[in-house]
Amino acid sequence: MSNVVTPDLNRGERIGLDEAILCDSKSNADLVHILDGAIEDDHSLLLTRLSEVSLERFPVNIREKIDYDPDSKTGFLGPLRALSDTALVAIVTAGTSDNHVAREASRTLRHAGEASVSFDDLGVAGLWRILEKESELRTYPVVIVVAGMDGALFGVIGGLVPGTIIAVPTSVGYGAARDGETALAVALANCAPGIVTVNIDNGYGAACAALRILRKIRQN
Repeated sequence: MSNVVTPDLNRGERIGLDEAILCDSKSNADLVHILDGAIEDDHSLLLTRLSEVSLERFPVNIREKIDYDPDSKTGFLGPLRALSDTALVAIVTAGTSDNHVAREASRTLRHAGEASVSFDDLGVAGLWRILEKESELRTYPVVIVVAGMDGALFGVIGGLVPGTIIAVPTSVGYGAARDGETALAVALANCAPGIVTVNIDNGYGAACAALRILRKIRQN
């Protein structure tokens, strides 16, 4: 058990991103070992892809210390940073089916002390919804766009909003959506210039990209 984890406790100071624990690839015994160590050291952890089944298997003394969100399957363990006064990140979803990925992004930001604002269900099937929010979206330096299906929302937002656009393709959609591969290809091949793209369903990665940008903004 001694080699289960080697905590990267200085990662936050080094690159501005604290260590997070990906839970769905680890055994319950390994997770308990990791969490016990964090509790003993009063170390804050972000837990990602933590299923409710796994959570219920934890000893009560650990489970009660976790702030768990079932939509995003994320958990907070330990002390949280104070939340920023101003939200510099907008998170836009194409539809409510994308909300779990968007929620992973917002929870990751919250763990880092960054506030965000959600704009839900702005899919291109009703362009008026996007246009109604255009002026507000233009005020954010970072906009995370979460979309599955054909991924058309990436280019629409990218063509309207001047901030950094981070595209998160989701595995939402029928048939030719190919579990998010179509949306990923659209994000990568988009004619709207300068769109940053992360992997399918990777709300955590999108938030980390936003945090790297925000760190530089707040340093200036």
